[in-house]
Order: sequence, then C-alpha cells, then structure tokens
Amino acid sequence: MLSEVFDKETDQVFETPIVQQTSYWSEVKRKIGINSYAFNFKVKLSDIHQNSPDSQAITSDLLVILEYIDRNHCYAYVPYGPELEPDTDCQGVFLEELSECLRSYLPASCIMIRYDLFWESHWARDKDYYDEGGNWTGAPENRVQELRFNFSTINWNFQKTYTNVLPTNTVFLDLRKSEDELLKAMKPKTRYNIGLSGRKGVQVKVRDIEDIEVWYQLYSETSQRNGIYLHDLEYFRALFTARVNCTQSPAEVLLLVAEFDGLPLASMFLVLSQKRAVYLYGASSSACRNLMAPYALQWEAMRIARSRGCLEYDMFGVAPRPDPEHPMYGLYRFKIGFGGSIFHAMGCWDYPLDNDTYSYFKTWEMNRKGYHLSGG
Repeated sequence: MLSEVFDKETDQVFETPIVQQTSYWSEVKRKIGINSYAFNFKVKLSDIHQNSPDSQAITSDLLVILEYIDRNHCYAYVPYGPELEPDTDCQGVFLEELSECLRSYLPASCIMIRYDLFWESHWARDKDYYDEGGNWTGAPENRVQELRFNFSTINWNFQKTYTNVLPTNTVFLDLRKSEDELLKAMKPKTRYNIGLSGRKGVQVKVRDIEDIEVWYQLYSETSQRNGIYLHDLEYFRALFTARVNCTQSPAEVLLLVAEFDGLPLASMFLVLSQKRAVYLYGASSSACRNLMAPYALQWEAMRIARSRGCLEYDMFGVAPRPDPEHPMYGLYRFKIGFGGSIFHAMGCWDYPLDNDTYSYFKTWEMNRKGYHLSGG
C-alpha cells in the first residue's frame, strides 16, 4: 500500500487546516523543549479508496511529536494526524503499514506510536448509535472498536486508548455564509446574548504579547473555577510568539479580549490555518457575567475569521451529546448555540512498538487520576 516513506525538515510540512499538523505547531513545541519529526509518504489512491479506479500515487505527510515518559522511554504522538483519511475499511491496514515504516526512524526507546485521529468515527453515521432525539450515543466499547479497526491487519496491534488528548467532538460552523445567515442559524438565546453584549458596551479587541498576563489571569480563574488542567504561562507565550518563515504551513495567532470600561471579561486564542479558524483556548471572568462577554467574543472571532478568508470555524471541543453529567456539558450548551454541526472523531489509537513496556505504560496510564484536554 505505501510505496515510500521518508523524513524531512519540520518546516517543510504541507499546508493544512489542522493546526496541530503545521510547521507552526512544531515551532510551538520546540519553544517548550519538545522535539518533533516530519515525514512524507506515498500511497495509491486505489489502495485507500475502495471505489477509486485511480492507481496514481499521491504524497501526503504527518508531524510527529516525541513525548518522554521517563529518562529511558518515549512515545511518538501524532496530533490529529495523519490528515489523509482512507475509507473506513482501509484505515487499519494503511495505518499499520505506516507505523511499521516509521519504526526505523524513531528512537530505540520509543515504545509506541499514538495516533490522535481526527478521522470521522466509524459509528458517527450509523443511525443505531443515535437516540430518539437525534443525539449521538457514542462509539461502542473499546473491544468492539478494536475488532473493526484491526480487521485485515497483519499484526492486530492497534489498541483504543481509554482517554483522549485532543477533543474528539467539536462543532464546525460554515463561514461561507453571510453574517446574517450565521446569526439566523444560531439559537435565539445565543443571538439575543450577542446583541445584549453589544448594547451593554462590551468591546472585543485584538491584543499583543504585552497583554499575555491579562489572558493568563482570566485563564487561571477559569481553570480554578472549572477544575481543568492549568498550563503555565510560558506555554501560552510560546503559542503566541512562535513564528515560522519560509514554510508551507504557517499559522496566524490572535489574542482577543472582550472588555467593559477597560475591565477584561473574556479572552481567547484564535488560530487561523489555511482556511480554518480554531477557537483553541478560551477563558472568562466571574465578574459581570450579565454582560455576556463570551458571546461577543465568539461572534467577533467569527467575523475576523471570515474577513481573513476562512471558510470554517472549529469550536474545538464539546460533549458528544447534551448529557448534564458530562464534564463538558456547559461547553456543549454554549457552543451549540452558535449553530453549526457536530463532528465526532476517532480519538487516540496506540500502535505498540515494544509490547512489554507498553503494557506497563498502559496500566500506569489507566491508574492515573484526572484527565485534561490540551492543544496537543
């Protein structure tokens, strides 16, 4: 299936709407002391698309982040990659061949490759996995997922992880619509809150690196209020200052702050990559919540993204369905109010390279307390 795999410099990663697969993301990781690799691979279209008569080989690529477990062991993490998505029944075989080809390029201490797949879940379009209200009930248990994904593979080696690193459920908005069409597609309460925020005098401004402390204060407050993982300030400094020149896959990062009479009420990182805008991180104050600043912030972000030529807006992370018991239920209610459609991804899959050490790692990971979402 794969005719060729070879490494390349990370600044040669192809242009992509997936920010975690860009040269920019590699630079963010470098700034915080994490190494990454980039690889090209060739594959015939007829091998990954069952109904395609085209035997032409195409070239795609992926960015791999090297994560250390301890001094003697690491694993290769592929955030939202590879971007190239084969037909469902071809995915396991394709990814197995890719994994075996990558093995020789990775350190001997690498115990596994973890693919954080942004491919659509095999069960996302199966009506049997939706309730009477049209809400997705989720993928089946891991054992069933593994049976399907490993079908036709040689080694039967892929294992579904028990938690995911990046969000597996998100909401996409179509920015090809006019502003009036976007507003009309929103829930009435969301549309009303956007208007209310404007009438109350909330203003959204684009800020620079000197205002990173403003962001971090709001972010720290949000983290403490919601009990979510707290990145340190230097991570966000790297996120905001990473620049890549002479590259095929840059990204533009904007720090937006919603204010009222000079008081910061909400803030977010908006990342533009190719024709996609991503709401990567957000934060809000507990003060003046009646001013609905987060609604003004999101609406202005969408307007900015449209003005920069983006065709879609990724809300980046919601609960898979309106379940009040889910930790991301609040985000679901907020984000789904802006309209758009929910996308359900495959999530993290491991391909062990050292089965014995991987077994120990998997047990350790399952016993860890807590779980957090990050930008990968």
